[in-house]
Amino acid sequence: MKKIFTTLLSSFIILTGVYAQKIAPFHAGDRVAFVGNSITDGGHYHSYIWLYYMTHFPNMRITCFNAGIGGDAIDQIYNRFDDDVFGKNPTVLTLTWGMNDSGYFEWYRADGQAFMDKRIEGSYKYYGMLEDKLKSRPDIKKIIILGSPYDETTKSNPKNLYPKKSIAFEKIIDFQATAAKKNDWGVVDFFHPMLAIDRREQAKDSLFSLTPNDRIHPDNDGHLVMAYLFLKAQGLENKPVADISLDASGRKLLKSSNCKVSGLAVSADSVAFNYLANSLPYPVDTIPRGWGNHKKQAEALKIVPFTDEFNREILAVKNLKSGNYNLLIDGDLMGTWTGQQLSDGINMADITATPQYQQAIQIRELNEERWDIERRLRMYVWMEYDFLKGKNMLYKDNNAAMDTVKKYAIKDIFVNGNKDNYTRARYKGIRDAWQKEMNVLTDEIYAINKPQTHRITVVAVK
Repeated sequence: MKKIFTTLLSSFIILTGVYAQKIAPFHAGDRVAFVGNSITDGGHYHSYIWLYYMTHFPNMRITCFNAGIGGDAIDQIYNRFDDDVFGKNPTVLTLTWGMNDSGYFEWYRADGQAFMDKRIEGSYKYYGMLEDKLKSRPDIKKIIILGSPYDETTKSNPKNLYPKKSIAFEKIIDFQATAAKKNDWGVVDFFHPMLAIDRREQAKDSLFSLTPNDRIHPDNDGHLVMAYLFLKAQGLENKPVADISLDASGRKLLKSSNCKVSGLAVSADSVAFNYLANSLPYPVDTIPRGWGNHKKQAEALKIVPFTDEFNREILAVKNLKSGNYNLLIDGDLMGTWTGQQLSDGINMADITATPQYQQAIQIRELNEERWDIERRLRMYVWMEYDFLKGKNMLYKDNNAAMDTVKKYAIKDIFVNGNKDNYTRARYKGIRDAWQKEMNVLTDEIYAINKPQTHRITVVAVK
């Protein structure tokens, strides 16, 4: 399988070579703010990254923040940065922008090219102002994320075709990479690998897209691809959940990586031992999540080698007699394999019924609850900065502000979409309660994410 994926990925590894670089993994106590537009605001890549850390490094607590706002261009990001980003006291921040700066319907104007050239130059100016702000904070590690691409080639959606947008967006990506290099800041490239995946898969299926709904926003599978690319840039690939190798005939342990094996007992037809891993398997989601999304996170496993590189919990038992063997964990049957399959090694992270995978599912669901509450707070910040600030009502949150929201919601679909949330979020007590709820969920995650000792038995089927 690894060889197959190496071949599949070779088409875009070359493309990432210009901007690919290793960035430091997060450390205990890090506070990571993911700054961006709607792809960050309504997306999952940052929560998937955090879920990997929650499960793979259960004793290393970090905190991740969604600092995206839907519709934001770089000038809007700049205008909210002090309060909305620095206010979170990050030790690390990632910044992605450009999708909105590269325009949409503007490309259909008679003077579209000239109009957008001027707008993009204005974006570069605001980025320069934000860059100065970032350089004033040497205590914060900066990572520029070259954002997920606009897919103009998929046949899955006849809408949202904007001529020349993709060209303009790629120029912004090049600008960002150059700016990051100049400042010696980290770079994670989503753009070129995801573009290459789209083209590779569309050569086989013209309807394929990582952004199938509107050419702009990645679905859940696209967000796992983004998390995969980020974790890979951190050099975290090939760090197993656990890797165990036993010699049945020699009655000995050959290897135990990232885990502890004890109490080994070998009989004529069985091998049993106690198993305590340092990590939990990553619980891949099989339910579409998020408004407007239709694809599952698990669908990404078909297009990137996430399992092979980030979710290997290998059990190998060498020199078993020929025949079939049951695998039991804590007395419960997990499945049946041949002696040869067990000799080659099976990936227990593929077995969703294991107690360790079931433990990880609970962490995933708690993290989803946390993500959902955080989205409410992001919708509130959208209303403040992308609407009320322009009405000189930033953080007023009084009846006059509510009346203004109701008035404009009649004709403005974005205000209307955030109106119901604002009716609650404008009260500080509600927002504080939401934050407390997120804190409780995070505390619970780090209370229950510690791996437990399990008794593993491999026994011949009679």
